[in-house]
Amino acid sequence: MGLVSRLRRRLSHLANWAIGSEKVSYAQCGEDLIVDYVLAVLDVGQVSYLDIGAHHPRYLSNTYYFYRQGGRGVCVEPDPNALRAFKQVRPRDICLPVGIGNVPGTADLFLMTTSTLNTFSREEAERYQAYGTEQIERVIPVEIKTVNQVLEEYFESVPDFVSIDVEGMDLSILKGFDFERFRPKVFCVETLTYTEDGGEEKISELQSILQQNDYLIYADTYINTIAVDRHAWTHRKLLQACKRVSTRA
Repeated sequence: MGLVSRLRRRLSHLANWAIGSEKVSYAQCGEDLIVDYVLAVLDVGQVSYLDIGAHHPRYLSNTYYFYRQGGRGVCVEPDPNALRAFKQVRPRDICLPVGIGNVPGTADLFLMTTSTLNTFSREEAERYQAYGTEQIERVIPVEIKTVNQVLEEYFESVPDFVSIDVEGMDLSILKGFDFERFRPKVFCVETLTYTEDGGEEKISELQSILQQNDYLIYADTYINTIAVDRHAWTHRKLLQACKRVSTRA
């Protein structure tokens, strides 16, 4: 995308947000629109993304909005039933039928009554089942790759946006993420979990890992936390401030 096109896109996004024009979100709580605004400020054109735990090509998707805008990326979804829909709806994307873990190999995927709760964590699956509303429908073996393997093998450059939503495994993935080598501009991570008594609580350690690796907590929708690379954000804001000063002069 050329400089003029990038400038037009950024100005269009900022103008639309300023006047409150209607936008359609496909995410659970509008996370895609928040990320869209942040990436527009960072002057990103067509967005590249890694969607771990993609689940569905449109429904509750943090990345479908960017696909519709011409972006492309890698969707990681080990449920074979879900993958068929991805190939039909999002043919530009690479769809990987694998799980993400700390060590390459294989692991059991627990397919739950509610497919959004599918998990590689036996503890998590049994906990959901104990609530009485969920059942473990099937257990299937799935290939496991590390997140760093996926980034090495499927991206020529670091994706702009990484979305992580994998029941019970989000913390493990972030702990294994090589932040020295890979610096996505924006993360969206599910930071809400459910307690044994049916309550809810935030996983503060997820936010702490992002902050320790120099990411700013930009927004929180209660279910998900959105973080932006501190250097990229402050650098862009500094450039904008300089432009404002030079314009006034």
